[in-house]
Amino acid sequence: MSTTDAADQAIHPDNPDWRRGRPAPAERRADLAMAAALFAGAVLSWVLYRTAGVYDDPASGPVSLLCLAAATLPLAWRRRWPAAVAVAVAAAFVLTSTLSVPELLVVNIALFMALYSVGAWEPSRRRATWVRVAVIIAMFVWLLVALFQASTDPDVLEEFEGVGVLSPMVAYMLIQLLTNILYFAGAYWFGDHAWASARDRARMRWRTRELQRERMRVESQAVTIERLRLARELHDSVGHHVSLMGVQAAAARTLLDVDAVRAATAMEHVEDAARDAISELHGLLGTLREDDSDAGPEEAVGSLGVGKIPELVEAAAAGGVRATYLVVGDPVPLPPVTSLNLYRIAQEALTNVRKHAGRDAHADVRLRYLDGAVELEVADNGVGPRRGGSSDGSAGRLGLVGMRERVAADGGTLLTTQRRLGGFVVRAQVPLRREAADARRETADV
Repeated sequence: MSTTDAADQAIHPDNPDWRRGRPAPAERRADLAMAAALFAGAVLSWVLYRTAGVYDDPASGPVSLLCLAAATLPLAWRRRWPAAVAVAVAAAFVLTSTLSVPELLVVNIALFMALYSVGAWEPSRRRATWVRVAVIIAMFVWLLVALFQASTDPDVLEEFEGVGVLSPMVAYMLIQLLTNILYFAGAYWFGDHAWASARDRARMRWRTRELQRERMRVESQAVTIERLRLARELHDSVGHHVSLMGVQAAAARTLLDVDAVRAATAMEHVEDAARDAISELHGLLGTLREDDSDAGPEEAVGSLGVGKIPELVEAAAAGGVRATYLVVGDPVPLPPVTSLNLYRIAQEALTNVRKHAGRDAHADVRLRYLDGAVELEVADNGVGPRRGGSSDGSAGRLGLVGMRERVAADGGTLLTTQRRLGGFVVRAQVPLRREAADARRETADV
């Protein structure tokens, strides 16, 4: 990771305290090569200007080389210390012109790059503004002084003879002012634009990292939700069948020496429950291995739903619990997930009746299709202890938690409470989708 990326991670790009990272080694090497190339170009330009005789009394060679070095070589550190480099290059620029060093091209490029670098790389934006404003003001003051000296020099006036509203001297001064205005405005604007572009890139990197982190959080949440779903499925399906097997096995053991036929029937129920448990366990394992992302909810939940509740009631009756089932209202199609959740709630509730309600308990299972909702109620008249499962109540709590999670997933409500005259009631109400409610109304109208 580069230093720029590290800085982007530390401070949000929208924060006023955001700073560009320190230049990378490759960038520092590029600046060093550029400064050396500019110095070589300045020496070549100096030779050409000197040969062309731009100045009548030019500076000596050693002085010229020192001035050109001072104006170009500091650019090797333009990204690390942009403000100091700009001040040094500006001073060398003035010195070069004052000493009549015959070089007018590369030193202008060097000054432009120095001012640009302040806008593009100076960490303190206040310092960047003040340094550039101070350098520009100083350069314009120096330019005005030079123009005043030229306008009062008789030799120069002879070269710009003529009078009028726009004399040659006035035109020359206006050209110099316009050129310098465009020059410094360009350096200022391009520097700020480079800073803004770097900030936009940092903002884009920041948002990309945020999206990646959010995607990882969503994936982690999806895994957690799937684990909870599988835990509920294992608890509700396999736990139900294992509990039924335990009850039937106990009954068979009791009847083995008394009534061999009934004991054999109980063992047959144990065998059926084992098959059902293995079948549902294989279904869950198949869901885990399924790699078809286009599989819909119907394929994921299988064929279990409210249509299978009568089988649960029959299994409970076979396990020694008197149970009845009643459908109230006109049935309407339910979403597969909602139908599965109601089935699992009925399954868990009947399992609890069998565990805790007592031998002579009676369970009443009712599925009500209301206006805009479907309601499942499992009530018993048992006299057993409060729902607690194991001695510490952990199993019972897991069952109730699973019921609440299933109902909450469908946007419904769950009521679990003891009845006033004894027993326990579980009532789950789930809102119907609009299309299901509309279908119900249309059936009622017909």
